[in-house]
Amino acid sequence: MQQIGISEIQRNLHKLDNFDIVEVIDKKRDKVKGYFIDKKYASVIQELIRQQRAIKNQSSQLAGSLSAYANSRQLADENSAWKKHIIEKYS
Repeated sequence: MQQIGISEIQRNLHKLDNFDIVEVIDKKRDKVKGYFIDKKYASVIQELIRQQRAIKNQSSQLAGSLSAYANSRQLADENSAWKKHIIEKYS
C-alpha cells in the first residue's frame, strides 16, 4: 500500500490520482491519519457500512430482550442495589 504524508498531499494533490488506496500518514508524529480510497470502491464501502450498522442495531435490540425473563421480585432489589452499595461503601 502506498503511503503519503499530509504535506505531500497539500503540495501535490495529483499524486492521489494514480492509486486505488493510499494510506495518509503524519510523518512528524508517525501516525496513520486515514485512507484515501478511489471512488470506484464507494459502493463496496457503503455496503460494509450498512452491514456494520445492521449488526450494531441487532445487538442493541438484543440487549433488553432478557428482561422479559427476569424475576419480577428481584427487579426491585436490582434497581436500588447500586445505591445501597454506594451508601455502604462511603458510610
